[in-house]
Amino acid sequence: MDLATVIGIVIALAALLGGNVLEGGHLSALVNLPAAIIVFGGTIGATVICFSMNDVKNLPNWFKVAFQEKQADAPKTIRSIVELADMARREGILKLESVVETLDNDFLKQGISLVIDGTDYEVTKSILETEVEFMRERHQTGAKFFEAAGAFAPTMGIIGTVMGLVHVLGNLSDTGNLGSAIAVAFIATLYGVFSANVIYIPISAKLKVRSKQEAIAREIIIEGVLAIQSGESPRIIEDRLKSFLSPDVRNSKAEADAQLSTVGG
Repeated sequence: MDLATVIGIVIALAALLGGNVLEGGHLSALVNLPAAIIVFGGTIGATVICFSMNDVKNLPNWFKVAFQEKQADAPKTIRSIVELADMARREGILKLESVVETLDNDFLKQGISLVIDGTDYEVTKSILETEVEFMRERHQTGAKFFEAAGAFAPTMGIIGTVMGLVHVLGNLSDTGNLGSAIAVAFIATLYGVFSANVIYIPISAKLKVRSKQEAIAREIIIEGVLAIQSGESPRIIEDRLKSFLSPDVRNSKAEADAQLSTVGG
């Protein structure tokens, strides 16, 4: 579970609901089933129109990506690549065939398999870069879906409010309940603006971040695989791949390696 996503939504809900209570409002006054149906149903319907059914079928997966903490372990990937490079340099590229199936990263497995098969350097590079490009496209579809929902939701809220006001104006004879009826009508606008700015747009941004993280992880693998294919030194490969890491990650990795060496000694 991605705590950042969950905590962010909880904080937003607590702030809005808490502020409402402090102003003397009641939580029950914010609950309106017809407004919820209009706003959420209308938003989903309008958004689905913009995409194909094959895209819409991925909606559960997009939610899973947004709420599940699944970051690639870049230092671990680099260590695996350096070990493969060392094996290839000492025993030959074909020796990697004995360990390729044990790799837990499918993209790295694909790259090493291309190298073992003797695929041309430029072809290997093209295949792997194409994989990354289409991965970005798939991720962008998810981000665009929630971005579109975030654009439609406030408008659906206004539509719900207008519909509510039409109902209110049609019953002006009941002046005693006029104020509460108008307040209920504006609940739809609240739902639309809230869902757009607390759910849809933030999830879209989170999916873009996830896509960027995955792309960087795959760029590391591409660089490493091509370096192995070129027969570069494992030490040079390690230094090159570490340049993809942020300084704090590099430092923490260096400290871990130093502690391991001390224990081993």
